[in-house]
Amino acid sequence: MIKTLKDIDIRNKRVLIRVDFNVPIENESIKDTFRLDASVDTINYCLSQNASIVLMSHLGRPKENKEKYSLYPIMDYLEEKFNVFVHFSEDCISSKSIETSQKMLKKEIHLLENLRFYDEEILNDTKFAEKLSNHADIYVNDAFGLAHRSHASNSEILKYFNDKCIGNLMDREIKNLSQKIDKNSIVIIGGAKISTKIKMIYNYIGKASHVLIGGAMAFTFLKAQDKSIGLSLFEEDMIEQASKILDLSKDSGTSILLPVDFVCSKNIEDELNTEIFYSENIPDDYIGLDIGPETSMQYSMILSNAKKVIWNGPMGMFEKNSFATGTQSLAYEIKELTNNNNLNSIVGGGDTVRAIKSFTQSKYFTHVSTGGGASLKLLSGDELNFITTWKNNEK
Repeated sequence: MIKTLKDIDIRNKRVLIRVDFNVPIENESIKDTFRLDASVDTINYCLSQNASIVLMSHLGRPKENKEKYSLYPIMDYLEEKFNVFVHFSEDCISSKSIETSQKMLKKEIHLLENLRFYDEEILNDTKFAEKLSNHADIYVNDAFGLAHRSHASNSEILKYFNDKCIGNLMDREIKNLSQKIDKNSIVIIGGAKISTKIKMIYNYIGKASHVLIGGAMAFTFLKAQDKSIGLSLFEEDMIEQASKILDLSKDSGTSILLPVDFVCSKNIEDELNTEIFYSENIPDDYIGLDIGPETSMQYSMILSNAKKVIWNGPMGMFEKNSFATGTQSLAYEIKELTNNNNLNSIVGGGDTVRAIKSFTQSKYFTHVSTGGGASLKLLSGDELNFITTWKNNEK
């Protein structure tokens, strides 16, 4: 059985927490604290139990320029947020860093340097995991963004702890993204490729009332219907699969809706010269880059009757202002319904979160995930790698 923080006694103990501090840092300045803020609840709880806390995380994919990927700038955030003394070690498994952890006082925090400065982290190396385990008595996994991968700090390390649990963030993520849905639920799926979202689509056919499709993946579905999509992106090898999905939905009680119009341009870089075309009439020299106004209106009307919405994937190339309106309109609609109609809004991580945060604040939604691949795995009905490893270690 996987335990939560409140299931074990951490009072006056040393706690090693695997957090996800993989945040954008430029010139030693943190550009987005979303993932840091999400970990506050777990750290505060441990401090309230008089625990001493060791934090370990990765940052980016460091190779030669290690200084760029140092976790050192996060020290200031931790000191300001928790008002406690924060130690920092330049090497996550050195004898000096382990000694610091073992001698630290209660209610102090020890931040370890980037785990990925060692290749052994990604390789799920046993000896590396064992060295990390020497930092504390209790292990807490609160790094949801990494829960779909098997790395030393969240997988192999489990065998070295009798007392272990998930943190409050991990607990919230799993509960929200694993919710059962019914015919009062709407699922919105966008992004570039059907191939990355196909298991999620199948997971909700027969369960949700509607699956609303957006993003470039819509063009593979339209291609399966022999519609003209111009120069729009699609997956040739997924056309047959898209056709099967559309056929399956007909008798499932779940309506799959495709965009009826698109904002198009002759060039992705040309934001000034855009045209709106119906989905069956996109000219041969145009590219569809966002859902159109009629589609946005149709999707908003369907959402107005929902009790729950699960959203994963933007509706268009939201990074460019001219192609962001569809995603923005849905974000606004879901935000309003969440705050005024008690809509239960669950938003998957990755690009969806980046899109939402470019238009509004994540606090206006019921749950906004900190993980991209991990959230998609749960929304697809799959078990997280971390959970599978945990169960295997319990046997």
